[in-house]
Amino acid sequence: MIQTLFGSTEEQPSFLDRMKEAVARTRESLSERIEDIASFGKEIDRNTLDELEATLIGADLGTATTSAILETLRAKVDRKQIGDVAELKRVLSDELLKILNFAERRPVLKVDGEPEVILVVGVNGTGKTTSTGKLAYALRSQGKSVLLAAADTFRAAAIEQLEVWGDRTGVEVIKNKPGGDPSAVLFDALQAAKARNIDYVIVDTAGRLHTKSNLMTELEKMRRTAQRFIASAPHETLLVMDATTGQNGLQQARLFTRSAGVTGIVLTKLDGTAKGGVVVAISKELGLPVRYVGVGEKIGDLLPFNSKDFVESLFN
Repeated sequence: MIQTLFGSTEEQPSFLDRMKEAVARTRESLSERIEDIASFGKEIDRNTLDELEATLIGADLGTATTSAILETLRAKVDRKQIGDVAELKRVLSDELLKILNFAERRPVLKVDGEPEVILVVGVNGTGKTTSTGKLAYALRSQGKSVLLAAADTFRAAAIEQLEVWGDRTGVEVIKNKPGGDPSAVLFDALQAAKARNIDYVIVDTAGRLHTKSNLMTELEKMRRTAQRFIASAPHETLLVMDATTGQNGLQQARLFTRSAGVTGIVLTKLDGTAKGGVVVAISKELGLPVRYVGVGEKIGDLLPFNSKDFVESLFN
């Protein structure tokens, strides 16, 4: 039983159960395919691993990540350290967990008494503004105070959408007129947050493509504005990615992170794809942790990412 944001008490499934439900399609394409490859007491050999390679790529781990994993598996197979499908799954699980844990990093620590500043960045259409609202809900549910900054001033609908999320979560939205200066919105939000001892300021930025240098320049201006108030800000810069775009989204993110100072990933629509292996590819190829995953359309369907639960969900 847990207490919800609005006071009612209800049964909630565990994070592990929700993760298992979210990756069900990926589990079917990955775990069950492994069972087929190594069924009926078949010896685990290099031919088995050749078949496994196509399965891992099909789950969207990508060629680079798959090659790194198979190098380890082949060495173990050659030493007869993998005897059956259960052992193959265990070793594969261990390798996936190593990659995810290696990419994990702590956010920049904030000074006590100052708000934590989170910039939310990404390309239009990935669920950036929705993820901003859901993140506000998640933090409010933990008893934290939150302000939202509507810094996507280039798109009037984004301001309106964020205001809807503010109403739904009971969080004030600091805004300016459409077409206004995003850094001015951030300035007002930080000023208000410091005056009111707010715990978090979450900033919804313009949906920017990596090719739009003027938008990247604007993002850098916002970072400087934040640091005028709080030297360590922003404490997190979260890039929102759509899991259903797979390797295409990964390539876009690779270019994006070079100039945006990204510290973590919010992966939306994980429940809508059989290619959830992109979580591992993100960690391996971008060297970035997945901080949150979207597992549905409801307000509470943004979950803090847990590597152990994710890997367990793929195989059990």
